Amino acid sequence: MKNTSSTWIGACGAVLAMTLAAGSALAQEGFRGAGPRMGPPQHMDGRYGNNHFYPNRGVVVGAVPGRPFVFNRPGGSFYYSGGIWYAPRGPGFVVVAAPIGLFVPVLPPYYATVWFGGVPYYYADDTYYTWDASQNGYQVVAPPGDPNGAAMDAPQPPPPQGDQMYIYPQNGQSAEQQASDKYECHKWASSQTGFDPTQPGGAVSPDQLDARRADYRRAMIACLEGRGYSAR
Repeated sequence: MKNTSSTWIGACGAVLAMTLAAGSALAQEGFRGAGPRMGPPQHMDGRYGNNHFYPNRGVVVGAVPGRPFVFNRPGGSFYYSGGIWYAPRGPGFVVVAAPIGLFVPVLPPYYATVWFGGVPYYYADDTYYTWDASQNGYQVVAPPGDPNGAAMDAPQPPPPQGDQMYIYPQNGQSAEQQASDKYECHKWASSQTGFDPTQPGGAVSPDQLDARRADYRRAMIACLEGRGYSAR
């Protein structure tokens, strides 16, 4: 009995050791989710109703998750994936603040649109983006401020643009794929209708606003449904 008990205790100890080792290994992997139970230290970004979890700046991960966009600058490289920015550090990568001035082809999957001075800004994880048609992309910009340079914490209400559209992926599309599909459908719908909801008044004359907005909505729904989404 004594030997059996010792063997059992030893086996339990080995299992516990393997479990702890596995947990430690998982903690070294790249950030993989948006919930409070994921491994790396993270925070809830509730500003402007963003309500999403992001890894803390300074967190080091073994690999950048997903298929990141890579930006090589004279001062170093940056990696952008899922709305999170990384820079190389040793054998891994560290979560960093978004570099001001860079352009990205797609917005973070979970962004909030806020308006300052009649201009739409797209916000996620303490980072602001604005659309630049000349670059066909979204530029990382400094937080919007008043003429004296002070940060403006209270966004202005956007121009009336109808009911919000609700989009649900039906084929298990990743967050990155969803962001890309929504952007591509937005470009197509805008080109077809002349209406752009990211611009004041939809970039159309007031007498055309309601009709063009309805056309844009129908075009968006058709495009998204063709890509495997339910939209309403």
